[in-house]
Amino acid sequence: MSQAWDVAIIGGGIVGTATAMALVRRAGVRVVVLEAEPTLAAHQTGHNSGVIHSGLYYKPGSLKARNCVEGREAMYRFCAEHQIPHDRCGKLVVATEPSHLPALEELERRGRANGLEGLRRLRAEELTEYEPAVAGIAGLHVPHTGIVDYTAVTTAFGRIVSEAGGEVWTGARVSSVTRRNGSLVLDTTKGAVESRTLINCAGLQSDRVARLCGVEPGVKIVPFRGEYYELVPERQSLVRNLIYPVPDPRFPFLGVHFTRMIRGGIEAGPNAVLAFRREGYRRNSFSIRDSLEMFAYMGFWKMAAKYWLMAVGEWHRSFSKRAFVKALQGLIPELRDEDVYPSGAGVRAQALDPQGALLDDFRIVEAEQMVHVLNAPSPAATASISIGEAIAGMAAKSFRI
Repeated sequence: MSQAWDVAIIGGGIVGTATAMALVRRAGVRVVVLEAEPTLAAHQTGHNSGVIHSGLYYKPGSLKARNCVEGREAMYRFCAEHQIPHDRCGKLVVATEPSHLPALEELERRGRANGLEGLRRLRAEELTEYEPAVAGIAGLHVPHTGIVDYTAVTTAFGRIVSEAGGEVWTGARVSSVTRRNGSLVLDTTKGAVESRTLINCAGLQSDRVARLCGVEPGVKIVPFRGEYYELVPERQSLVRNLIYPVPDPRFPFLGVHFTRMIRGGIEAGPNAVLAFRREGYRRNSFSIRDSLEMFAYMGFWKMAAKYWLMAVGEWHRSFSKRAFVKALQGLIPELRDEDVYPSGAGVRAQALDPQGALLDDFRIVEAEQMVHVLNAPSPAATASISIGEAIAGMAAKSFRI
């Protein structure tokens, strides 16, 4: 016998649980979250660096910009209300050569357009007011940026869902979706679920879930692994808070940087290397299915033709600690090989279109009785409360919940 719900959400990461939280706050809505792994926040949410982003980077008017600015403040309020450790510590974006200055100016313009008050443009000699060990020719101090533990946030979201009458099922992998008498029936490893509406927040598996539902997503998820180092305890004084380079505007990655973590310690990284398994957190992680599917996609080869030189550099840093440290020394010259040791890794679910373009903005697609979140890159964690409200609104409007 299947259990009946108004909304079934596939994916127990921070976006899925935030959406569930938004829905259970609507009177009478029955919600179940279906997470394939034994715990919530098992993949992208639980493997990121815990930064609450300010909204500095994003094109004014984009979904990223709107949701990040609104979601940032909602995240700070939520953490304060639920006593989740967090710190609005600010960050420093550093230009290390003259060619970076136009991009730094563009960041400042975007930040001000996105409503970031208190931005401070810095000369070279002013950088050390914030980060004494840093080197650069100019910078931008961003006071809105903070740090948090997103696994703790996701756990709190899930608890709110359960307390409001919703359910959160872990170890509930969805194997099929069929239609029956106007409802959707989802077969899972914990039994069948019947729902009026389905929301796909499956992250690294979101394109496959869409196809399982009979929806052509129009994109392919390509996994990129980000590898981190940590500073040894006696050298953590080199970094006060967060230090970022000026990002290359051609790519949806921010470059290697330094992040103080809310639980202690300083993280350095990540790089961005192609992973050969969607949940491939180690260099030797490999999936025949994932790799063959990726290599059979024409968009992958178009992307490779455009970015192969960058990929070579990222792979070099992946296998060479010396090369990784050299990249970090662009920000902190006195850093040495012995000052860092290998830490964890995360995998980014990067949506790639058939023309080989790396999608930079959120991609949310509506279908009959369904909403599919097909691209939710950073700052999705920061903006999760705002994004969850927006997705809940789509469900309420489109499906009269």
